[in-house]
Amino acid sequence: MVKQTCLHDKHVELGAKMVDFAGWHMPVQYSSIIEEHKTVREAVGLFDVSHMGEVFVSGKDATEFLNKIVPQSIDKLEYEKAVYCQLPNKNGGLIDDLIIYKLGIEQYLIICNASRVDEDINWISINKGDMDVTIDNQSHNYSLLAIQGPKAIDVVKKMGYNISDQKSFTIKPATIEGLKLLVSRTGYTGEDGFELMVENKDAGYLWDKILEKGQEFGIKPIGLGARDTLRLEAALHLYGNDLDETTTPIEAGLTWSVPKDKVADYNGKDIIMGQIANGVNKKLVGFRMLGKNIARHEYEVYYNGEKVGHVTSGGVSPTTGTNIGLAYVKNIPEICTDTIIQVMIREKLYDAQIVKRPFIEKRNKV
Repeated sequence: MVKQTCLHDKHVELGAKMVDFAGWHMPVQYSSIIEEHKTVREAVGLFDVSHMGEVFVSGKDATEFLNKIVPQSIDKLEYEKAVYCQLPNKNGGLIDDLIIYKLGIEQYLIICNASRVDEDINWISINKGDMDVTIDNQSHNYSLLAIQGPKAIDVVKKMGYNISDQKSFTIKPATIEGLKLLVSRTGYTGEDGFELMVENKDAGYLWDKILEKGQEFGIKPIGLGARDTLRLEAALHLYGNDLDETTTPIEAGLTWSVPKDKVADYNGKDIIMGQIANGVNKKLVGFRMLGKNIARHEYEVYYNGEKVGHVTSGGVSPTTGTNIGLAYVKNIPEICTDTIIQVMIREKLYDAQIVKRPFIEKRNKV
């Protein structure tokens, strides 16, 4: 059975086109993907991302436990700070990618991908052993609303939230419009923004209030279609496309998120550290199509007549007016920035150029 968020009826009332996504009935667009995309880049948009998973981890051994299942150094994570990391299997492949927030002493919140909640909980539980840890999946009790764009800060200020001391990748308890919730300064668009985690019973009221208070700033509800074009321009990974259980964080270009000096062991550490030291056979690159053709997921990539990889994500970039994509290719010196490659589209090869990522300047650091 397809799941619905608590805001499902709100989306239908707003005329959203609804689709099945990761087992959820979600809005893909309200007006047009291009219009919604530009709204977020130029003003502010509101997303329902309640399909994401919320898992609390606590107990005497919580820090030690998390430190042994992810590459990041959780023991160095400060109070009310967040860290992006991955959940690797024993081969270094990625079961999921996560954001972990430190809520207190031995208290953490994990945000995981909608399609991977069950797999994550299963893997986390398998690795728990006899450690003093409580794993509490509260995904069914909370909704998550994202306010994203250059005017996101104006919207939350209008709602009475004092954010003067809240930096990027932090989380704080707050009272907004009389509701107690958690506010993180994070997002998935490349823009500044906030994600509000609220109890399901209050989600509809909060949704309406955000749209009401954000009206003067040009706020609009935004669907999954624009969420995908926004994250692609910012070269943010999508699990199931750019990440999976056969891909390591090093192959995915996420070496920056893996500490080299971490002492604690974790699943796949030997393989991941070995790849940092010795290199990888494949690598993730960004590319721009040189014509009007659009590269899509799983299209084949060629170099000098040889198949060298495949597209993981591709589509239109409304901001640049070009067609862009991400692809895994053979890790050879000849395939680098500015190299011309070809993408097989409907049995014909079309030129593309490898370019630096991200495809636009990200404005999410505060």
